[in-house]
Amino acid sequence: MKHEIIELALRTADGAISLQDFYAYMPTHSFIYVPSREMWSATSIDARIPPKDGQKACKWLASNRPVEQMTWAPGEPMLIENRLISEGGWIDHQGVRCFNLYRPPTLGQGDASLALPWTDHVRRVYPEDAEHIFSWLAQRLQRPKEKINHALVLGGSQGVGKDTLLEPVKRAIGPWNFTEVGPQQLLGRFNGFVKSVILRVSEARDLGDIDRYAFYDHMKVYTASPPDVLRVDEKHLREYSVLNCVGVVITTNHKSDGIYLPADDRRHYVAWSSLTKDDFSPEYWNSLYHWYNDGGDRHVAAFLTQRDLSAFNPKAPPPKTSAFLEIVNASRAPEDAELADVLDRLGWPNAVTLARLQASADDAFAEWLKERKNRRIIPRRLEDAGYLSIHNPDAQGGLWNINNRRQAVYGRRELSERDRLLAVRELVR
Repeated sequence: MKHEIIELALRTADGAISLQDFYAYMPTHSFIYVPSREMWSATSIDARIPPKDGQKACKWLASNRPVEQMTWAPGEPMLIENRLISEGGWIDHQGVRCFNLYRPPTLGQGDASLALPWTDHVRRVYPEDAEHIFSWLAQRLQRPKEKINHALVLGGSQGVGKDTLLEPVKRAIGPWNFTEVGPQQLLGRFNGFVKSVILRVSEARDLGDIDRYAFYDHMKVYTASPPDVLRVDEKHLREYSVLNCVGVVITTNHKSDGIYLPADDRRHYVAWSSLTKDDFSPEYWNSLYHWYNDGGDRHVAAFLTQRDLSAFNPKAPPPKTSAFLEIVNASRAPEDAELADVLDRLGWPNAVTLARLQASADDAFAEWLKERKNRRIIPRRLEDAGYLSIHNPDAQGGLWNINNRRQAVYGRRELSERDRLLAVRELVR
């Protein structure tokens, strides 16, 4: 008994944590620790905080500081009153509260005119792309709640300062709003990284032929909206909805065997540096980081905050740089040219089947088309060539019965949906 009294006195006297530091998250009867936004259990709450008004701490919080929902929403207050977030966005509902997990940046601002060491570094590494990079990063700092509909790809040899370029930006937006993941982590189940003002996908490189396409398709939901709301799945936590306002930066050292980009991509701006690590001395990096730590990061924050964004449209497709076109060409497999040759022979029909392509191909390419392991790749190749798979609305499996065989049929993308169906029905007849 004496030991319990001493422990209670210590918990009360230390003053490090109080009931005011917590909100009760009612859907799971857990508790949000405000300073770090981490979740605590009822057992942990009662072990750390003494009872109040004759109630255990967890019971008191559930009665006096409840929230019905939590989300991550830049630009909104910590407690969002009378609104809940759904799959499509905000809905009004009187008397409820939604806790906002977003924490705004705390770095003060310096003098924008003194940001030259950083702006000179960006212009040195990416001389043709610097202005777009400045505007992209400034948009993240000025308007974090507004989705920017394209990713920023920063490419070049190892050691040219891609990470160094982003370091003061991380500090400006708040390090807790800047998340780094690898491509494999991005393809995994858990996606707490979407709660980021900037999501950096580091060192994207060749993941294998199929995985490169999977990576590109998987990234679509993060690089552009809609969707306006994303579901967050974090380990040991119940899923919840957040606004889709994450901005994606992809860094890579690999151009020919890096990310896959199709010619009609509208979601990536590619900047590439021709420099190598030998173009920089060790003193250069030491001096730049010393400047960051001596207040330069605040000058960068001021520069980005004051940058004029009136001519920058975050929803518009980005310009297609020469580096973008090089990656597109590097992404083309030899089979793409062979497929185009076959379609040339067929006169680029409005609808075509895999069997017809095989019949018109030379022996080697016909064998490639027949390989079962390539069946998942072929629709992508046809899509790049301008043909889409046409679903049969009258068949359960969506396939078409041609010569007593169920087959997939592909129609030209530029046709309307109605005309594609007419072309397929004519082919079937």
